[in-house]
Amino acid sequence: MLKGIHVSLLIGPAVPIPVSQEVLDALTNVQVISSTDDKMNGFELTFVLSTRSPLHTIFLLSAGSPIPLIRVVIAVVINGTTEVLIDGVMTQHEIKPGTDAAHTTLIVKGKDLTAVMDYLEFNIPYPAMPAEARVALMLAKYLPFGVIPLVIPSILIDVPIPVERIPNQRGTDLNYIRWLAKRVGYVFYMEPGPAVGTSLAYWGPEIKVGVPQPALNINLDAHTNVESMSFTFDTEQRTLPIIYIQNKETKAIIPIPVLDITPLNPPLGLIPPIPMQTKPVRGMAKYSPVEALLIGVAKAAKSSDAVKGTGSLDVLRYGRALRARKLVGVRGAGLAFDGLHYVTSVTHQIKRGEYKQNFTLSRNGLISTLPEVPV
Repeated sequence: MLKGIHVSLLIGPAVPIPVSQEVLDALTNVQVISSTDDKMNGFELTFVLSTRSPLHTIFLLSAGSPIPLIRVVIAVVINGTTEVLIDGVMTQHEIKPGTDAAHTTLIVKGKDLTAVMDYLEFNIPYPAMPAEARVALMLAKYLPFGVIPLVIPSILIDVPIPVERIPNQRGTDLNYIRWLAKRVGYVFYMEPGPAVGTSLAYWGPEIKVGVPQPALNINLDAHTNVESMSFTFDTEQRTLPIIYIQNKETKAIIPIPVLDITPLNPPLGLIPPIPMQTKPVRGMAKYSPVEALLIGVAKAAKSSDAVKGTGSLDVLRYGRALRARKLVGVRGAGLAFDGLHYVTSVTHQIKRGEYKQNFTLSRNGLISTLPEVPV
């Protein structure tokens, strides 16, 4: 691997352990995708093996289990600091014959630990339990996998009275937790680390504040640390969600436009795009006015990010691994696009002698709200 960068690979049933040197020698490519899109988080490992290697049997048997719990942890050590890229499970194997009879390519694919939460379906009642307590109780089942729950109570804590209604989970833990999150405008995801073998299960509002990562520099001569970066400004992306609330006394329908600005989602751009169209939020009649407003705010925040950025970087030059779901500064892209952006996805691509990343950024307006960004 590169000087100053070392890759650690741990594989095992339930509790992963460091792989042997034979496995590391066969490993030729590592790809990890981390994204705000729940369906994209996963990994891909590529091995070049001898056709008679016992590793074929080990990997293929692990995929034959009815409930595949072969965990895979991928971590990198960059300049002495360990960063866990993903903690997940194997889900798919693919064999590709090589150019000669002695070698073949084995591709192992997998997802993060949310995949474990999607294996079994349950039918469980939760009497007199608010959504926050139900989420915490479901996540407690995954403590043996090193899952640490972080549940943020919503501003509307609804404790159902058992004689009136009893909440009931029908389906997998993952689907039910995401449904509960969507109901109050929250998100749910797994964040690997900080220690190897642990993951943070976050259920709460999407946070776009905090300490930004080192700036991405373009067109700054010796200070340039990205290979490419481009931006687009899509005015048609911006819509104005409208929720409809019914007055209980008069039965009148009241339309309420929803803004996307909240303390946890502050404006990162001075000039936001003007909404080109309104979009009614369907299915709000069954929710209380506060619940409907929270859902509307979450939808408004997603549609407001009209500024999109894409690019690639060399981790060795950048000095660390860029992480998704965090802020990052941009310098040298021009007045309209310089400033803080939110990292929506990162793809890690690791080969022998090479560690690169492709990334996407988003922002809710042009021109930075800050006079300068941290270097």
